[in-house]
Amino acid sequence: MAHRLTRRDFGMTAAAATLATAVPRFSAQAATDKKTLRFIAQSDLRVLDPIWTTAYISRNHGYMVYDTLFAIDEEFAPHPQMVGDFSVSNDKLSYHFTLRDGLGFHDGSPVRGADCVASLKRWMARDSHGQSIASVLDEMKPDGDKSFSIKLKEPFSLLIDALAKVSSLAPFMMPERLANTDPFTQITEALGSGPFKFVKDEFQPGHMVVYVKNADYVPRKEPPSWASGGKVAKVDRVEWLYIPDAMTKAAALNAGEADWWENPPADMVPVLAANPDIVIDKGDPLPSPIMVKVNHLQPPFNNVKMRQALMAVANQTDYLTALAGDKQNWELCPSFFTCDTPMASSAASEALTGKRDYDKAKKLVAESGYKGEKIVILDAVDQPVAHSQALVVADELKKLDLNIEVQAMDWGTLVNRRASKEPVDKGGWSIFATGWVGADLLDPAQNPALRTNGEKGHFGWPSDDKIEELRTQWLKAGTLDERKKLAEAIQQRAFEIVPYIPTGQWFPKTAYNKNLKGMIIAPAFLMWNVEKV
Repeated sequence: MAHRLTRRDFGMTAAAATLATAVPRFSAQAATDKKTLRFIAQSDLRVLDPIWTTAYISRNHGYMVYDTLFAIDEEFAPHPQMVGDFSVSNDKLSYHFTLRDGLGFHDGSPVRGADCVASLKRWMARDSHGQSIASVLDEMKPDGDKSFSIKLKEPFSLLIDALAKVSSLAPFMMPERLANTDPFTQITEALGSGPFKFVKDEFQPGHMVVYVKNADYVPRKEPPSWASGGKVAKVDRVEWLYIPDAMTKAAALNAGEADWWENPPADMVPVLAANPDIVIDKGDPLPSPIMVKVNHLQPPFNNVKMRQALMAVANQTDYLTALAGDKQNWELCPSFFTCDTPMASSAASEALTGKRDYDKAKKLVAESGYKGEKIVILDAVDQPVAHSQALVVADELKKLDLNIEVQAMDWGTLVNRRASKEPVDKGGWSIFATGWVGADLLDPAQNPALRTNGEKGHFGWPSDDKIEELRTQWLKAGTLDERKKLAEAIQQRAFEIVPYIPTGQWFPKTAYNKNLKGMIIAPAFLMWNVEKV
């Protein structure tokens, strides 16, 4: 019997044919240019403000341009970064921070305590962990040119951990004049104190972002570990390339016209691995959870029965297979916290692990009073994580005879579109799919998608007082056992109200030419310490 060629087989065969005609080794220009790093980014950089959005393209941009007060290492231990010294009072209510010497913004101005205070206030308004600090904040003020202090109403044991968080939203320090921007308004200027400078004149949205080495940056002396330690820029220039087509990206990497591809899809990895000049590596030390998010502000998913109906037909295997193919690339994870980490549990997970039930779902739809409202699914066709899930959820909803419309766009457009709280006929949305690094969903303090504080929260804006109350208890808990029990209670409630649909977790890869050395494999993509040899 003849073998039937699947879509995945066809894609790999076509890719192999394309790459076979590409230049097999580095182009002459790339081989001789040791001081320019060419990076194929995951998407187009549409938002320069890494505090306004949780999008990882903007987070990665933030690490190029900005610096942080603290940073965690690969053991999740926080270390001072911009901070030189700090002290904590015996009652754990007063913190005093002094910045280390040599910190300056890219315009030549020094980094001051006032800049840090303004930056932290803006971050606290948007970040889930920052909002928790704000709830117990008594006072935060500059204390001299290089110092500032934080005074709390009650102890908050995770304050330093929050200031050191590695992923979205990382608390990047900005000049006071920028940090004073309304937290819900995008900053369109990129001026930080980090190891690279954003080159405004060479910024070409839809094509390329350019950064150059900050010659005035003073690195810490410690060796780098994740976002902590010495940030030594070993190339003079970094070019982020936006290339929508996966086979064109593969051909560019294969030919040496690019040095590093951030996130090749699973079906391209075997093709790239066939080239001895390309290294396939982990994209992240932790697995990456994925999810489908719904709009809690607008019909029909403002009704909990509609959300429960969507949960009743969700099948993680379908989502993960569509994204990552072979089982070796993914694992089921019926938890609202990253699986195989301390807060993950199987509590109430039967909603995801049991047999999908279309009859139950149709009954829930009827009970919700659904009146045929249009359901708009945002489909970022240039992002495999978002695109594959959009197709799966669309198929599930079609089987429920719902009125759906899939709207195709790129990820940069989706990042802006998902901020709309308007009805779908005025540019709003009903569903979008996304993914996270495991470090962002470790626990109730860090998981932004699990905040249920309404319009102050993450896109989708779920609202539930019970989860918020349990989250507050979790933050104040004194032992690991207490926190595990509270995390389990939060998960049980989440399966009742369905803030979003957990769709599993996968193991992303990254690919780069073998002449790159010093790669830091972390939850964020970091460009310091990387050199071309």
